[in-house]
Amino acid sequence: MKKIIPILLIASMLYFVSSCEKDDICVEGDTPLMVIGFFNIDDTTAAKRVSSIRIKSLDIDSILTNDSFSDRANSPDSLMVPLRSSATSTMYQIISGSRDDEETEQEIGNIDTLTISYDLGEAFISRACGFVVNYNNITVTVPESAENWIQDIKVVQPNVENTDNIHVKIFH
Repeated sequence: MKKIIPILLIASMLYFVSSCEKDDICVEGDTPLMVIGFFNIDDTTAAKRVSSIRIKSLDIDSILTNDSFSDRANSPDSLMVPLRSSATSTMYQIISGSRDDEETEQEIGNIDTLTISYDLGEAFISRACGFVVNYNNITVTVPESAENWIQDIKVVQPNVENTDNIHVKIFH
């Protein structure tokens, strides 16, 4: 009997140790960014860069830069922008032809204001990552004006669940 008790203790310890999971590390738990592509209004399949682009968030009054573009550079064919997860809309000023001087920017730069509206949704990623916010049924509006450099907007992917594809096409 004395020999069986240590064997049972060792066996039960091995069972409990092997049933534990490894530490979870979250590698894919980021809330997705909305991808905007810029296209030629005359040939809607051709990508078209925006010169000296600046994107200003009106919600937090800051200039936006990230890995997909830098401030006042010629835009890539597409860029990624964050949406607010604490509200159901986000507003950006997208400025074409931005200048270093704020007064000149107001006079020379062409400023269009985008309002992006959406429904918030949550997606469970994993125990380590928890939930991320997805944006569903997005709509994008820009006030109409004769001076708009943005001539048309088309939502091609209404749900922002990843950054693999363009969600919104801007034609200019």
